[in-house]
Amino acid sequence: MNARHKQLKKLLCLFIALNMTAPCRALQISNRYSPRNAERPRRKSTRYIILHTTEGPTKGSLDKVRKNGECHYFVTPGGHAYRIIERSRVAYHAGRSMWEGKTNIDQYALGIEIVGFHNRDITSSQYRAVQELLAQLQRIYRVPDERVIPHSMVAYGAPNRWHRHSHRGRKRCGMCFAKPATRAKLGLTSQPMFDPDVNAGRLVVADPFLQNVLFGNIRERENALKHFDSPDATVISASRSAWDIARDQYRSAETRYVFPNGTIKRGNQITDWKAIPPGTRVLLHGEEKIAPHAEESPATAGDAFTLKVSDNKAQWSSTIYFLPDKRIRRGDELSESELAHLPKGTRILTGYIQGGRITQNRSAFDICGEQWNDHDTIYRLPDGTFTTGNQLNENSIPGNTHVFFKD
Repeated sequence: MNARHKQLKKLLCLFIALNMTAPCRALQISNRYSPRNAERPRRKSTRYIILHTTEGPTKGSLDKVRKNGECHYFVTPGGHAYRIIERSRVAYHAGRSMWEGKTNIDQYALGIEIVGFHNRDITSSQYRAVQELLAQLQRIYRVPDERVIPHSMVAYGAPNRWHRHSHRGRKRCGMCFAKPATRAKLGLTSQPMFDPDVNAGRLVVADPFLQNVLFGNIRERENALKHFDSPDATVISASRSAWDIARDQYRSAETRYVFPNGTIKRGNQITDWKAIPPGTRVLLHGEEKIAPHAEESPATAGDAFTLKVSDNKAQWSSTIYFLPDKRIRRGDELSESELAHLPKGTRILTGYIQGGRITQNRSAFDICGEQWNDHDTIYRLPDGTFTTGNQLNENSIPGNTHVFFKD
């Protein structure tokens, strides 16, 4: 790109910024620090700024990112910004991620959550707020425009039943921020033109539609966007699998499958993925309500990791017993006689789903979705000790660890 072309692009961005419909005003930033802020370590460096879309409404999304410390800044539809984690500290926002050969991008990046959806435009107030926020952060950390990138560019997936290799396409989060017109409104004049990790053979492309949105030419991008806006985008068919729709949330307890006969199952309740009938609708957490006529299994109850259990919960499937010999049994697996003679030292968890074990091809996120790092998600490590989700790094959890999470 020659100097004249670059100057024309900058003038275009300035024209767009000056002609936005609402009057300009200074960016408002308030402190809404996560309770986990103080425990987070300092970042190694700040090489990237990652743009996210919440895929849900303001209140629930803000509550979630504050609870778990999942971003540095949060921008509402009205253009107000909140500080969630101090910008010098690590926020857990990128998950399994890679860019330019670097993994665990949380160590090198600031994360901005913007209330909205990956395939929809943001508000004019958000454009102004994010543009100013980016300008401030880029000036402080000297981050060039081509390193301000959407989460979908850096997220990658481990091998699974649909893809044998580590692959790009795990997330669509922030996909809209790869569109040149959107970036121009944010004052960004350049962007990555290819995927460095796919080109180097570190990853393969799992979603050609997403790849075209992120790196394609104008025609390729427009055709790919139609794929994501289709009315059938959340319906399983011969050409659209559960993974195509839900990505790494396909086995999550938060993802629900509405079968053509009205039956509903959660992702962690499905074992035969080939048997899911065409026409099954996939409901992702926070995106859609279940139809009133649909029926679902009763929710479990209880909320504590405790050393005793009340009689009415003793034989529930949501009551988990950890025996001194390291066996794990659910309440519905024990007879009244066994319950009456539990060995000394038995620990009891009430109101939890037994998610199963972590393996090379099954991560904590696969088992319980976004609950994986909640403070009340319980992990029993292979040595028999217990810890909670907020004490763990997903990429370093040992294999054969058992996961228990609230329903």
